[in-house]
Amino acid sequence: MENFVRIFNFIIFLAFTIMYSYQVLYTIVGFIYRKPVPNDKPPKAFHRFAVIIAARNERMVIGHLINSIQNQNYPKDALDVIVIADNCTDDTADICRERGAIVYERNDQRKIGKGYALDYLFKRIMENGTFDSYEGYFVLDADNLLDENFVAEMNKMFDQGHRILTSYRNSKNYADNWISAGYALWFMREARYLNNPRMRLGSSCAISGTGFLVHRDIIAKNRGWKHHLLTEDIEFTIDSVIAGEKIGYCEYAVLYDEQPTTLKQSWTQRLRWAKGFYQVITHYGGRLWKNIFSSRKKALPCFDMFMTVAPAYLFTLLTILINFVIYLCGFFMPDVIDWSIQEATMVAIRNSLLSFYLMFMLMGTLTLITEWDKIKCPVPKRFFYLLLFPAFLFTYVPISVIALFKKVVWKPVEHTEAKTLDEVR
Repeated sequence: MENFVRIFNFIIFLAFTIMYSYQVLYTIVGFIYRKPVPNDKPPKAFHRFAVIIAARNERMVIGHLINSIQNQNYPKDALDVIVIADNCTDDTADICRERGAIVYERNDQRKIGKGYALDYLFKRIMENGTFDSYEGYFVLDADNLLDENFVAEMNKMFDQGHRILTSYRNSKNYADNWISAGYALWFMREARYLNNPRMRLGSSCAISGTGFLVHRDIIAKNRGWKHHLLTEDIEFTIDSVIAGEKIGYCEYAVLYDEQPTTLKQSWTQRLRWAKGFYQVITHYGGRLWKNIFSSRKKALPCFDMFMTVAPAYLFTLLTILINFVIYLCGFFMPDVIDWSIQEATMVAIRNSLLSFYLMFMLMGTLTLITEWDKIKCPVPKRFFYLLLFPAFLFTYVPISVIALFKKVVWKPVEHTEAKTLDEVR
């Protein structure tokens, strides 16, 4: 029995090491290549874009976003703002019109969520004939703020042939508390240690909810926005990767967004994310796995995306639970499970928790080091929040378990950080 426990834990450790070893390479590449890939080649054209904003009761923040779009270092006649006021009960639509945005209003209590709002908007502009007047569409959240060179930098890469692009995601409220800092550090890590290495190694990047650009032809091919799972962003990413699209990453294009500050808000949002990941792996897991072996071009991107949505937290928890059950059984079956076996299970549990804590600390520390100049937060708080970063990630464990059994519906996250671009930089 003792040998079984040791072999079982070794096999689990070996499997995780093999499956996620490629991310060690990502980390090395991300740490070595801190400077962005040069993006100083002037574009052949200033392409005409529309910025799409799906907004639900966002009167507190959306005005500052529209101002940051209108202050872009980009030709004014090549950039329009289109807002889909989705099931709003406040004056979001009026505020947007006052600032010069094109506004469509949608009221549908059956089809709830950002994916449905985007689909409604794209179908409307296809019907009225304005869809083809734009070459690409930015998708933003109402709480975002854009660096003044955001569109210009994305245009350069769009001009080079990238049909889907994502950007660098910074935070409006890193310093608020350990929850907002946990989110911010995670998104910075995603940019530096996932999308940056993916871009440099010739793989496909992943979009993350907001701050991305899509070529008109892709939306036309999809006949709108066909992605309606709870995590429509990762669904769009994986569907695009399966179709052979390579998503690019523009580190020079910086946006700032607001992070939740309460555990209740964070729990609700991440419960939706966890449930959405289960939906995505259920709908697309088979095709991802098939493409790993059937296409050399798609092998790495599909494997990467498969591991991204795989329920690693659940497998980890299951391993810990099995060890714990064996430990408890030792009290009832001492003739079968003696103290040496119980001790082996406790060592395995301790090592698992310690390994994950150290891994999360390493992620946070490297991100804090490389992104230091991009973080607006007092130095003592930076280190204090770093110590709590693993705790923030560990809260995903109960969330992942509950998401398995609970029916989850899309719920809006309230945004209240009404800050200007100068205030967040």
